[in-house]
Amino acid sequence: MAEKGLLFWVLFSFFFSLVCSRSLPQSSTTTVLDVAASIQNTLDVFSLDPLAVEPMNQQEQSFSSSDSLSFQLHSRSALHNPSHRDYKSLTLARLERDSARLRSIRTRLDLVIKGITGSDLNPVDTELEAEGLEGPVISGTSQGSGEYFSRVGIGHPPSQVYMVLDTGSDVNWVQCAPCADCYQQADPIFEPASSSSFAPLTCQTQQCKSLDVSECRNDTCLYQVSYGDGSYTVGDFVTETITFGPSASVNNIAIGCGHNNEGLFVGAAGLIGLGGGSLSFPSQINASSFSYCLVDRDSDSASTLEFDSATPPNAVTAPLLRNPKLDTFYYLDLTGLSVAGELISIPPTAFQLDNNGEGGVIVDSGTAVTRLQTEAYNSLRDAFVKGTKELPSTNGVALFDTCYDLSSRRSVEVPTVSFHFSNGKSLSLPAKNYLIPVDSTGTFCFAFAPTSSALSIIGNVQQQGTRVSYDLDKSLIGYEVIHEEIFIGPLA
Repeated sequence: MAEKGLLFWVLFSFFFSLVCSRSLPQSSTTTVLDVAASIQNTLDVFSLDPLAVEPMNQQEQSFSSSDSLSFQLHSRSALHNPSHRDYKSLTLARLERDSARLRSIRTRLDLVIKGITGSDLNPVDTELEAEGLEGPVISGTSQGSGEYFSRVGIGHPPSQVYMVLDTGSDVNWVQCAPCADCYQQADPIFEPASSSSFAPLTCQTQQCKSLDVSECRNDTCLYQVSYGDGSYTVGDFVTETITFGPSASVNNIAIGCGHNNEGLFVGAAGLIGLGGGSLSFPSQINASSFSYCLVDRDSDSASTLEFDSATPPNAVTAPLLRNPKLDTFYYLDLTGLSVAGELISIPPTAFQLDNNGEGGVIVDSGTAVTRLQTEAYNSLRDAFVKGTKELPSTNGVALFDTCYDLSSRRSVEVPTVSFHFSNGKSLSLPAKNYLIPVDSTGTFCFAFAPTSSALSIIGNVQQQGTRVSYDLDKSLIGYEVIHEEIFIGPLA
């Protein structure tokens, strides 16, 4: 009986290391970072087998809400073995891609604020061809396109492919045959001729008119989406059936059939846009809400993206704002930051979204590192450094200017960093969401960075292990911090 009891608790703790569960209480002033476990994760990432990632299995489905549309979410590391020799080179590549992502967002906002529309842009110089749901979310660090993937079925019968999930994009698209230029993906290129539900959109449809950049050819709608890092996709704009999980599907979803695509969307066949625009997937299915839980980017475990599911009752909620100039991005009404329970001095206007569409704080699944206005970042960093004087400091790495040598520690206690919102509520982050390893030898860095832009961005490092809920009807964002590891004490 004792052996059976031990087996139960081992399985119980393992299960909770893989899925999102209820949050646990957290200290308001300090929190503990498991240094040894974080370093081990940096080593394990090079042994992940991308072929082992499968669609949501029966056990995972049994824990999904029966009345919500949901699918699994995976990290890029679970799909694509890194070609880097060590974790530091992998980190530097990630940070470089993250900078490209930041430029992409800023470029799009700048164009909108300056009044430059899609029709003013030159199309890519290339020849076009004339002629309740649930699923898993996987981590992936694609340049300019998001970091997490899901297994999605395109067409009827469905062709299973990995798609990037991106809260900073609206247009859904997939690489299509025949390809004038397609990058390498993990699955075969989608064949429109094999799908009975494939239907081109005409130029007079509302979906075609909603595109930022479109063109008409023989009364069929052609689309173009360009990203600020130089990536783009061009092709036919069509409707298709999208399938999640074993059988749940939605029909007549407007999606780009890309015949000419360029960029580092490594492994993925295309993109599912989760933004706030009319062409995004949530808008097209009239979702009242959606939520996701982002697994550790170095993990091969999976969580879920769910539509029309209720915000967890114990989630910390904050007002969701929208930019009057651009409806794609989700803005958070952040008013302050604290370290070890003490509010830091930040100008009241630092995080405000003004009537011209400038400033504000967006929540983005595709940006990794949270960017704050320089003055706000400096105040946050200085307060954190003050509270970590006993930790040995070391040289900065790339965009991180505050780093520590924790090679001799198994765990450390650090000041808690918290976000404060206009409704008086606050969210305390786990230590691993702001003190992260950048190599496998014990170098950890404070995972925030300054930006000269008026726009601040809450990145996915700060969102990992958190169920993030977007209540579109009530204009609220909810945060439920998930503890991935549960300590099981000695058994009697």
